[in-house]
Amino acid sequence: MTSSLSQMAIEVLATADGRAKAALSRRHASAWQAAREGGTPLPVGHATPPPRPARPARPELLDPRDVPRRRPGTPQGRIALLHAVAHIELNAVDLHWDIVARFAHVPMPAGFYDDWIRAADEEAKHFNLMCDCLETQGSHYGALPAHAGMWRAAEDTAGDFLGRLAVVPMVLEARGLDVTPGMIDIFRKAGDTGAVAALETIYAEEVGHVAYGSKWFNFLCGRDDTDPREAFHALVRRYFKGALKPPFNEEKRAEAGLPPDFYWPLAEDGD
Repeated sequence: MTSSLSQMAIEVLATADGRAKAALSRRHASAWQAAREGGTPLPVGHATPPPRPARPARPELLDPRDVPRRRPGTPQGRIALLHAVAHIELNAVDLHWDIVARFAHVPMPAGFYDDWIRAADEEAKHFNLMCDCLETQGSHYGALPAHAGMWRAAEDTAGDFLGRLAVVPMVLEARGLDVTPGMIDIFRKAGDTGAVAALETIYAEEVGHVAYGSKWFNFLCGRDDTDPREAFHALVRRYFKGALKPPFNEEKRAEAGLPPDFYWPLAEDGD
């Protein structure tokens, strides 16, 4: 039995195989929840996460500029799109466990850990859904190259808790709310009901992950008597390269606690 939540996080981060990582994430999330419900919650503890999570030999990781462009009007293009989403979801599993262990020295309410472990559990489910879709198409995760950019956000914010919350859930995951409806339409037009159902599940649950980011970002700003909007703008300008890209899914962003005056001024930076 793993003795602390931080050790659980390290075990997930140290697991290379995607399906195995997802299975361990779900198993540890279930153990945490069972302990909480049983009245004997596991201690958060302290453990040092690796600079980078373990990764399988495939996919080959490329600079984002070197990843081949996807053409979603073709079957191979749609496979490439599913592969890209699978890669994002696997990174998200690691990102959510990493925030638990990396910032365990910061005193936080138990609800913070509940939220991010639930998110890590759901990201593992999302990765499995995408892998299932790929296998239905005769492909698999690792069959195509993927970009190495997502973990850079984790490396850049490794020493900045507020920065991590600003960039990962409130920028990167919020971007998923903007682009996923278009992806769902692509697969609906192609008659791929399995991919549509999987992406609709992801879309619904990602709203919650962005909301967790907004919730705990605002919590920390309130505790430090900092203006959340000004802090968000400063942190995103520091850690995120380039402007945010409209069009924005304003309805879902609002549902997740992201008002327009947080992100529109950052889009204007690129004008």
